[in-house]
Amino acid sequence: MEKIEHETIDMPLTEREPIDKKKKTIEGHFHMIMNELGLDMDDDSLKDTPSRVAKMFVDEIFTGLDEENFPKISTFENKYGYDQMLIETNIEVKSVCEHHFQPILGVAHIAYIPKDRVIGLSKLNRVVEHFARRPQVQERMTKDVLTALQKALGTEDVAVAIDAKHFCVIMRGVKHNDCITRTTQLGGSFKSNNQTRNEFLSAIGTAK
Repeated sequence: MEKIEHETIDMPLTEREPIDKKKKTIEGHFHMIMNELGLDMDDDSLKDTPSRVAKMFVDEIFTGLDEENFPKISTFENKYGYDQMLIETNIEVKSVCEHHFQPILGVAHIAYIPKDRVIGLSKLNRVVEHFARRPQVQERMTKDVLTALQKALGTEDVAVAIDAKHFCVIMRGVKHNDCITRTTQLGGSFKSNNQTRNEFLSAIGTAK
């Protein structure tokens, strides 16, 4: 079993503050936002909301902003010589749009063709979850997942597709409920070989 460490992938980050200071800063700013909206911040139902939001942002929704939270990826020797496509579909995606801070909800589909190493299936889920727990754009998230898995598996033969609903489309702007955005990032034979690409796209097209 080999453990793979992760390096930062393209994400506009600044130097991190200590967690406690970060929470207090967010709490103060969110209190001001709620107050400016005309909410009575002395009301029992509202007065602790800024603190709850700060904890939610730092400890839950945006844990992927801290690279130290990247999951430890364990890979295993491909003892069986498996050289066909492995696909995992319908991996939950729960993220937040960085443009309006509205939810992005959907599923990811991942495929790879093993060479010397294979990966535990749950690690595919954990990699997706890590990158989803950031303010994101779907295109970058798709590329981030692909790049991390290519490094972990030691192969370019990885494919990632994400299907998601964006609440910045549903809750504001055009206000359309049924739009689904698909992004794909194809590497190695998934990009260069029509048969391999079509097998992947066909498989995820029938995923429920």
